[in-house]
Amino acid sequence: MLSLDGEYFEVQPKKIDREDLYGSVAIEAFDEKGNPAQLLVLASDGKTLMNKGGTALATLDQKGNSVERNTLKPVNAEGEPIETVESSFGAENKLKVAEIDDYLSQVVKSIYVLDPVEGGNINFLLDHLSSGLIYTFPFSYRGGTEYDNAFVIGNKDDAFMVIGKEARFKFAKLNQAAQLDAMEEEEISGDDIDFDLL
Repeated sequence: MLSLDGEYFEVQPKKIDREDLYGSVAIEAFDEKGNPAQLLVLASDGKTLMNKGGTALATLDQKGNSVERNTLKPVNAEGEPIETVESSFGAENKLKVAEIDDYLSQVVKSIYVLDPVEGGNINFLLDHLSSGLIYTFPFSYRGGTEYDNAFVIGNKDDAFMVIGKEARFKFAKLNQAAQLDAMEEEEISGDDIDFDLL
């Protein structure tokens, strides 16, 4: 739920995927008899074939015993507990005016369309967004150890939520190589991009 100047807006975020923007290409494979081929995983023994879903990740302790993820607690390098944050869903998220420079300095992770829930009305918010204002609030999808930055932008017809982290640029001197920090982003394979669609 979003709130602005005492007004409340229940919205349903719908993620905009890469396929929504650029389309997608599906590759189908068939054997010599024309039957559809399916992807199997070859086990480490080099002989066993497993169907999709035949492998899983497990969290183990130092003795090799399985550990439930919900029993794990985040700690820092010194072993001290890290304060966790709650999910932004089901909570009131107060919008505050953002500066354009703050918005433009974000490394964007995901974008959502904000649709009003059935019977809801976000015209008050859309009126403010259509005047060029940008709003922000701390956002966490599932909860965790820190919030992302959420920016609400839009026009008189649609509102969007842009999720990201502030880019931290390191300036380099002349003839000095700059080193970029690695970021956790899903890797894009060259097979995922079809330039014929662009």
